[in-house]
Amino acid sequence: MKNKAYKEFRLFRIKIFFGTLAMLIAAALSIYILYSFFLRGNFAVLMVSLFENVFGMDSKSSLALYQRTFRTHMDTFIWLSMLLAFTVLFSVYLRWFTRYFEEISRGMDVLLRDTPGEISLSPELLTIERKMNLTKHTIDQQKSRMLLDEQQKNDLIMYLAHDLKTPLASSISYLSLLRDEKQISDELREKYLSISLSKAERLEDLINEFLEIAKYNLSSITLQYREINLTRLLEQLVYEFGPVLDKKDLSCRLEMKEDITLKCDADKMLRVFDNLLQNAAVYSSKGSNITIEARCHADHVTITFSNHGSTIPKEKLDRIFQQFYRLDGEHRTEGTGLGLAIAKQITELHGGTITAASEHDETVFTVMLPILRNSLEN
Repeated sequence: MKNKAYKEFRLFRIKIFFGTLAMLIAAALSIYILYSFFLRGNFAVLMVSLFENVFGMDSKSSLALYQRTFRTHMDTFIWLSMLLAFTVLFSVYLRWFTRYFEEISRGMDVLLRDTPGEISLSPELLTIERKMNLTKHTIDQQKSRMLLDEQQKNDLIMYLAHDLKTPLASSISYLSLLRDEKQISDELREKYLSISLSKAERLEDLINEFLEIAKYNLSSITLQYREINLTRLLEQLVYEFGPVLDKKDLSCRLEMKEDITLKCDADKMLRVFDNLLQNAAVYSSKGSNITIEARCHADHVTITFSNHGSTIPKEKLDRIFQQFYRLDGEHRTEGTGLGLAIAKQITELHGGTITAASEHDETVFTVMLPILRNSLEN
């Protein structure tokens, strides 16, 4: 690393070296010329000639004036002339040298003011230019991510405001009817209470989904590995989903040739499978079948969730794992669009992958999890 930095700054060091050397040579040459000019009488001839031509003095008077004014203070004039020459040369040298700092300062202004375009410096400062542009690109990317996150949060607020308002308004309406209607049949009262209860349950679901945003933050998830029987876990999941499947007259078939043992965080992986089965149930056509298939390979396990329904276009399928993304049109459902995003995060934390494919009215989600050997510790 040090050798690379040395090579990249070599041109800059060479230029500074030769610039400094040129300034010293010019200063020495100027001093030599001035010193020779004074000592060889050139200065005396010039001044005497000036007195004669400008002031009209004769040669004797001009020479006497020169001796009284300059000759007796010759050493002082020589040193002052040398100092003046050196000051001028050094000022030029500093102006040339500090232009590099001025370029860096202008580059920093571009960073601070978020000015569009690349930062351009002298060839000698190529390394600094490269690092400043890298910093600029990083800041631009972070800004884009912040804007995207802000937009997603705004979308979430909009979705929640809309989704919470509908069931809440319905609940209030039916409860108001129950309060205001004095003569109401038991059948109608039961109907109103049932509707109010279902709307209240919907409100609870929305609030729980909202809380998932904070709960399933990648930076706060800690995996607790333990060995589980994947077959039993999936069988239990299918059993618990019975009422949900019955509502749409769906059936769920679990295909596993043998018991599969897997080392993972059972609670969090159950959340992944829960989200995928919930998603399959939502998007399945009424009366169709959902298939869960698990296969054990040499170094990994694959679990697929297949359902039959409308084909999801590829452009929408590519975004389906994004937080807060919800399908529109005929695919649109209620919710915040967090389930699949959470499933992806948890799967990747386990070192696995999750993918989706949809064609010919069949959608398949595939989870791949690595098999952790006994030698690996969590």
